[in-house]
Amino acid sequence: MKRYYIFLVSILLLALLIIWIGPHQMWDVIKTANIWLILLAVFIHLFVVWIRSLRWGYIIKQPWEFKKNFIVKTIGLFAGNFTPMRTGGEVLSAVAAKNMNQITLSEGLSAGLTERFFDSIIVAVLLITCAFLIPEVRLIAILGGLVSLGLLLLIYLINWREDTSLWIYNRIHSILRFLPISEELVDNFYQKFTSGLKSIVKYTRSFSSLKNMLIVLFLTAGSWIFECVRLYVVFIAFNVEISFVAIIIIFLLANIIGIITVLPGGIGSIELSLTGLFMLFGVPSALGGSIAMVDRLASFWVITALGIIFSAYYARDILYEIKNYIIGFKSSEK
Repeated sequence: MKRYYIFLVSILLLALLIIWIGPHQMWDVIKTANIWLILLAVFIHLFVVWIRSLRWGYIIKQPWEFKKNFIVKTIGLFAGNFTPMRTGGEVLSAVAAKNMNQITLSEGLSAGLTERFFDSIIVAVLLITCAFLIPEVRLIAILGGLVSLGLLLLIYLINWREDTSLWIYNRIHSILRFLPISEELVDNFYQKFTSGLKSIVKYTRSFSSLKNMLIVLFLTAGSWIFECVRLYVVFIAFNVEISFVAIIIIFLLANIIGIITVLPGGIGSIELSLTGLFMLFGVPSALGGSIAMVDRLASFWVITALGIIFSAYYARDILYEIKNYIIGFKSSEK
């Protein structure tokens, strides 16, 4: 039942945002948006997913499997959208890649953690750099950067250092029981994760050359910058002027808040935090709330729809593998 309660919290937060602004007032604002620029924002987000799928393919050493990588990444993002702290994205990406890319689950989990590691680097660098350019939110931006650096360190210790990864996971394991995840799933994921830990670390170290790290860092930076460009285009669609540096800080902080709140995909918490941060930069609440809702529609919900389509098409094999890997007791490694 825990998972239903936490979804209820997300829905309640969205409802509070709409009630606070006023549904009619929000709709009146949304009607003024330039539909062509909104569609451009959707295409920009699909381009972001393509960059991330290219990054995924490069990490698993299959960079030219564009179609497979895009499908795997979309399914992973869809799973992350509906799991606390987006943790399900790495697992489902690994399971989907096992079927489509013909790699082991350990390689897939290693790739997912590596992606998170570089995401944390870029988010920390952008937030701390931009914090010194906009004094109004300097403290919040620096705190957000420090949170990202903490996540970066945690992933490094898990994904690169076998001696500390198990010790850390044993501490995290007890926390997972408080999340909207069944105890059976948590226990069996612990069993599978710890048994495959050596393979995960081994694959990560085999990939970690300077050249590979720089390429992944470049692709990661590109994906985050284009995410901010998407939000900037949504602002233009509503005929609102705002500095791009402010967009970077707002977007990254809202995503960190979405992770910290442990709500599935940050539903509710991201929309509220975006609206509040917009207001700090002088954007009226009705306009800010409308921009937040439309941006999430162009990104979160578009990928969710694509993820449902891809998951439905490949569901039989992928769901069977998920059951074996997380719920079942048979090994799913090749």
